[in-house]
Amino acid sequence: MEILNRSTLLNRSTLMKAHALLAAFILPVALMFFVTGAFYTWGIKGGYDTATHELHLKKPIQGELEELVALAKAELKTLNIVAPSGEAKIKRMGASFRLEWTGSNRDIILEPTSQPLVAQLKIKNTSWYRQFVQLHKAKGGIPFKVYAAVFASALLLLLVTGFVMAWQMPKLRKLTLMSASLGIAVFVAMVLSS
Repeated sequence: MEILNRSTLLNRSTLMKAHALLAAFILPVALMFFVTGAFYTWGIKGGYDTATHELHLKKPIQGELEELVALAKAELKTLNIVAPSGEAKIKRMGASFRLEWTGSNRDIILEPTSQPLVAQLKIKNTSWYRQFVQLHKAKGGIPFKVYAAVFASALLLLLVTGFVMAWQMPKLRKLTLMSASLGIAVFVAMVLSS
């Protein structure tokens, strides 16, 4: 019996250390996601510093992704500006179109004007806070997307280990079950009321 108790204590001790170290490691990114998510819910998204450039073309643009990305890249290179870290896409609105290319540091919009041989390029540099919002919205590069996926997995692991540690304590078992049940009920109620 004593060997079983030592084994259980060792497992619990190891679980508590792993739980604490993992929590400390992901705290910075967790704070970023919590703050930006809470503020975004209330419409606080951060801002941009926007510059607009006219591009004089040899032929009208046709709205093809590769064509517009190449045109945007060429102009950004001329301006000595790094391209956005996210993905470029064409947004169509009826008969009109525009290139939207977003990233954590900047967004760009490239669209035709009323003059067929003139296009407009908007470069929207993010504020320091908007950069965090963009990262929260998965507008960063591949390294941050991998980091965010690791964070999500670590957060799930923290929740599971916290639940397991609470469940292992007989005094907390009933309270843990009630809290989990209440959490599920509140979640369902919030989803249904939205």
